[in-house]
Amino acid sequence: MPKYLVAASYTADGVEGLRKDGGSSRVAAVEELMKGLGAKVEAFYFAFGDADAYVIIDAPDNVSVAAGSLAASASGAVTVKTTVLITPEEMDEAARKTAEYRAPGK
Repeated sequence: MPKYLVAASYTADGVEGLRKDGGSSRVAAVEELMKGLGAKVEAFYFAFGDADAYVIIDAPDNVSVAAGSLAASASGAVTVKTTVLITPEEMDEAARKTAEYRAPGK
């Protein structure tokens, strides 16, 4: 299954909920959300910096991940940024493909 990296940032309301319910509760909620979409949480880490949490998800397709992102964002408690992860083998395959490109002004 494709893998996705989700960077999540909590709003003030989201931080209050996190303080009230704890981190394990958030992990369980995300696991339940993803399971309902046919996906699986591979890893979940809280962090300092630009994002409050990073989640790696195995999902069947982009649509499933987009549905999860919409559900989480609609709560108003979190904003998410999702990155599609590419395996080394997929990058090898991409490198073997021929593509023609004309740069602007050329």
